[in-house]
Amino acid sequence: MEHEIADPLGTGQGRVLITGAGGQLGTALAETFPEAEALSRKSFDVSAGTVDFLPSLVLHAAAWTDVDGAETEAQAAARVNVAGTRNVVALGAPVAYFSTDYVFDGRKSEPYVESDEPAPLSVYGRTKLDGEREVREGWIVRSSWLFGWTGHNFVRTMLRLGAEQDEVSVVDDQRGSPTYVGHLAAAMGDVLELPYGTYHVAAAGDCTWAEFAEAIFADSGLSCRVRRITTEELGRPAPRPANSVLRSERGAPELPPWREGLRQCLARL
Repeated sequence: MEHEIADPLGTGQGRVLITGAGGQLGTALAETFPEAEALSRKSFDVSAGTVDFLPSLVLHAAAWTDVDGAETEAQAAARVNVAGTRNVVALGAPVAYFSTDYVFDGRKSEPYVESDEPAPLSVYGRTKLDGEREVREGWIVRSSWLFGWTGHNFVRTMLRLGAEQDEVSVVDDQRGSPTYVGHLAAAMGDVLELPYGTYHVAAAGDCTWAEFAEAIFADSGLSCRVRRITTEELGRPAPRPANSVLRSERGAPELPPWREGLRQCLARL
């Protein structure tokens, strides 16, 4: 579904900028808002460049998303997620900044809401939280476990591994709400109607990564088995929150269930 936000704030200028248009979320935003100026990193590197026009709104999807890589390249991650956001804010337009469940430590037993205090465990999470703090006018949109029909994500990785192997090992002690980028992008029209502030916008329902993998194989017709393992067994460099489930207490749009997002994503692959 396409949305009109050519002049969202009644400025008369009407040029909407999408950053990170080459990524999975940026691709979905560009499809949802076809009138926007959608720029990939090649056209606009937020950590180093600028644009030759003054936008009336920025949908800021550009980000360093290599969670493990950030542990050894903290400065590079901060250049994109913090300094890059500062550069986007300096354009002078309201910013919709896309953030992450990784700003929380995952120790809460219930879903995280907007008033919960962030406590990131990883370098990536800290840089995304610092990026949030750069936004002066706009919306901070936290979501979780994004996946789509392009880019690097869990769904595409599982489809590849499931076609190559009889069994894959997947962690079963992290829980979140896998969010289809098409649903998140479609909800942004409603988010932009809300007052400036922080909002949690993630898929309804929740699951573990292992349960997500099993659903991917079931819905795609792959016979690959899932061996459930712990985060400790996986041994990744960056710590992850055990609970990444996000819910809104501030009237943010409710997205469809993650399983519906998965079906829509698979239909495009």
